[in-house]
Amino acid sequence: MKTLAADEIWVEQLAPAQRSLRIAMVTETWPPEVNGVAMTLARLVDGLRARHHALQLVRPRQTRQDSGVADGARADEGWQEVLLHGLPIPRYPHLKMGVPSKQRLVELWTLQRPDLVHIATEGPLGSSALQAARLLKLPVVSDFRTNFHAYSAHYGIGWLSKPIVGYLRRFHNRTLCTMVPTEALRRQLAAAGFDNLQVVARGVDTQQFSPLHRSEALRRTWGVGDGERVVTCVGRLAPEKNLGLLLEALAAMRQVDPALRLVLVGDGPAREALRQACPGAIFAGQRRGPDLAAHYASADLFLFPSETETFGNVVPEAMASGLAVLAYDLAAAGQLITPGVDGLLAPAGQRSQFIAQAVRLARQRAFAAQLGREAHATTTTLDWAHVVDRVEQVYRSALALGRPSPAPDALLMHPRPG
Repeated sequence: MKTLAADEIWVEQLAPAQRSLRIAMVTETWPPEVNGVAMTLARLVDGLRARHHALQLVRPRQTRQDSGVADGARADEGWQEVLLHGLPIPRYPHLKMGVPSKQRLVELWTLQRPDLVHIATEGPLGSSALQAARLLKLPVVSDFRTNFHAYSAHYGIGWLSKPIVGYLRRFHNRTLCTMVPTEALRRQLAAAGFDNLQVVARGVDTQQFSPLHRSEALRRTWGVGDGERVVTCVGRLAPEKNLGLLLEALAAMRQVDPALRLVLVGDGPAREALRQACPGAIFAGQRRGPDLAAHYASADLFLFPSETETFGNVVPEAMASGLAVLAYDLAAAGQLITPGVDGLLAPAGQRSQFIAQAVRLARQRAFAAQLGREAHATTTTLDWAHVVDRVEQVYRSALALGRPSPAPDALLMHPRPG
């Protein structure tokens, strides 16, 4: 019987567990679309590629807003995009949702079998991916990223909430694991009958979002004078964001500090109604990259009245930018903020408490500034590398449960174009 050297044993035992993976990621949203899901997935993909995993991104084909021309698939070593047909989303015509594509995915994954399928969204494309993966006996993990059931009440279809929850539960319980961003959401979904939940937090880029990007020139374009302060909110201008409460809180704050200015960053179907309700507000529209970072850092106070977030990436972005943040004790805010230390929280659903805390920010300038400094310090520990570590752990656990056939190394790092 052959005796193995110590270094041979090391290779045999550890190399399989550490090999690069071939991951098919399925999503119905992707940059340049501006939303938390798209931005988070892009950061995750960057982190996984940096660790030499091969990524196949399956998504609807997008139409460029500036030219009206459909985008094209990109392919590189360890990277492949597969673009499928999509349809405009009602009220958001610049966004696309996937259409049923089971047969196309069966054909794709029969020829290019991934180690694992990661479904980021639960729409028609995500459902097709789940069906195709189960038919091919591929391990599947999923994300719970959007509270569709909570949104329904804001669009006049609250009666659909229970059926939507039922669909989401059936969808996610057919995967090996569902990743959720907070412990509070894990408990909520577990109580609703969701199985195999794993908490995977989200990170924030503290180089991009920082007080260093504050711009006095930008503030002057807003008409902000010396000693005056800016209240901001970043995100979709839509009914589910509860922006009526933001305007109520601003009116109460102006009883204490009449010079407060409101800057809304983002766009959506509620824009015109908000403009009519608050004609003095600055509507900055969608912003990206360094421009977005400057809009955050050039404000002073961040009010976030939404109660429908699964996480709310804008909260850590505002904190990293050095803003005093007020939000409900939910999602990212409930997880990250220590009340009175690096931000303020109001109990969920307590509108009067939210407004009272907003008035406190207006009245206590030095306290608000201190909250902003501490908020920035808090976010220095929210490293995306730790998030990618956690996702890798979830992937490898799913592979152990799913017992997939290992793909050849050549296939892992050199996906066929298609």
